Amino acid sequence: GRPEDDQVLLMAMSQLGNGLYEARHYEEALLVNEAELAMKRRLGLPERRILAAQGNLASTYGKLGHLELTQQLYRDVYSGRLRLDGEEHGRTLEAANNYAHCLLCLQRFEETRSLLRKTTPVAQRVLGKCNDITLRMRWIYTATLCEDGATLDELHEAVATFEEIERTVRRVYGGAHPLLVNIENTLQISRKGLRRLRAREGDVESAREAVEAMTPGDA
Repeated sequence: GRPEDDQVLLMAMSQLGNGLYEARHYEEALLVNEAELAMKRRLGLPERRILAAQGNLASTYGKLGHLELTQQLYRDVYSGRLRLDGEEHGRTLEAANNYAHCLLCLQRFEETRSLLRKTTPVAQRVLGKCNDITLRMRWIYTATLCEDGATLDELHEAVATFEEIERTVRRVYGGAHPLLVNIENTLQISRKGLRRLRAREGDVESAREAVEAMTPGDA
């Protein structure tokens, strides 16, 4: 029975949405997230509070597989954070990481690389090379190198970088860090791709040498 602009009501909605999300009741969380965002917009609340609600809604969309909607919201959150807080703020860098990860999931590899070329050096300088967000950015960028058509050099770089990130995460955060699952999966994929490409190039080189060794009479 509280009025719409009651702060306790708004806080309760936010807590309810977060609780449903953490309990993996994503459909129910979506209803709360959408209602919260609509209410905050109607009340004309500060943009920072709107961005927080958009971020929560984007996360829920992502869990439900609505990646295009997730990407649009994360793009808006990143742009808003960049405008309000500047490129060096932790919230801006976190928003950039979320946006980049969604672009990766959509296989928009060049867009992902373009974003991370700008933001990863900032994260390394401001947050440090061992920071969770910095490591995630490096993992996402490296994952784009493993796409179809990757060269031998790109796969070599990917394997070496994944191995380095894995060691760093284990040393700094321990073996239970959730990023390790993603690293191990992409490391396995990149190693397999590297072995296949090495074998393929080896077969091509062997065939070339055989042809070059042939005499005119053999042909």
